Amino acid sequence: MINVEIVSEYNLWKKNIKNPKTYFKKKLKKLTKFKSLNFSSKTFTILLTNNIKMKYLNNKFRKKNKATDVLSFPFYSVTELKKGKRKKKYLGDVAISYQFVINRSKLTNFELEFDKLWLHGYLHLLGYDHQNDSDYYKMRKIENKILKFIHKRN
Repeated sequence: MINVEIVSEYNLWKKNIKNPKTYFKKKLKKLTKFKSLNFSSKTFTILLTNNIKMKYLNNKFRKKNKATDVLSFPFYSVTELKKGKRKKKYLGDVAISYQFVINRSKLTNFELEFDKLWLHGYLHLLGYDHQNDSDYYKMRKIENKILKFIHKRN
């Protein structure tokens, strides 16, 4: 089972995600049935924050002085992940900006845009990246496949 710790430091998140623990419990339960990736025995943290904090984190860790939608902070390198000697793994942290989600959700809906961002961050923790076009399309394909899977009605 995938476990997630949620840290919410921006109150407006509660307008759209009333109970983050329940929300993720449902989503992660569906993910365990997704056969393309091994989602078992993994733990990560999600920080639900705002543009101010995202700008600070982006500047501190990536030297980019601007807010961004999602940041991932992997605990393991890709090489260490592939070795996979430990059954239970703490994968790292994902931070998400409320303002980016709310702005994008004007065209779709909040839940879909939120799921896109945390899944994107989670895939980075698993070692996926988009440094070149090939990697971008590979990552995008798996993101879309997972999104369809967790949003289908059972």
